[in-house]
Amino acid sequence: MIRKLCLSLTLVAASLSVNAHTLQNKAYHTGEPIPKPMQMTGFIEMQNARIVKDISFTDLKGKEVKISDYRGKLLLLNLWATWCPPCLKEIPALQQLRKDNQGKDIAILSLSIDAEPEIIPAFMQEHGFENFETLTDPTKKVELIMPANVVPATYVFDGAGNLVGFMRGFLHWDDKGVQPYLDQLMAKYAHKTAAQS
Repeated sequence: MIRKLCLSLTLVAASLSVNAHTLQNKAYHTGEPIPKPMQMTGFIEMQNARIVKDISFTDLKGKEVKISDYRGKLLLLNLWATWCPPCLKEIPALQQLRKDNQGKDIAILSLSIDAEPEIIPAFMQEHGFENFETLTDPTKKVELIMPANVVPATYVFDGAGNLVGFMRGFLHWDDKGVQPYLDQLMAKYAHKTAAQS
């Protein structure tokens, strides 16, 4: 009897610990979700912004880049890999999206999860993407935020670096409904701070 009681108390304590940890990860309630265009159906706008680690990645020149470098902007972090055909289909539209949004409160970053980043420049040249800027994450540090078992995938962060949404899978970034939706996400999230609710 005492043994069962101790086991029950241990399970309750463990449950409370997990719940407390989950609550600590919540930055704020995101409110009413923005209505999505059909093309963005697979995008999940989270009910609660989630506090994540400020992890760093490396660009192809070896410079370190952190999520916190983009405070005050909506950040789209798009995961891709050289072995992923749908990722290649996204690259031209993502390049255009970056150009179209220069000077706005948005940053669009690409992150390769290739285990051998040294192959990326030749790969880019082979496919005509010489001007495509990408970060690298050969050890998959991004998994401290979300799983990296599906590419392409895009994670969205508010201006304070909190995770507010994600999409796993291919997206036609050049669809006419995408830009107006991104504009609404910018208006809602770009200037969030950790203290806002």
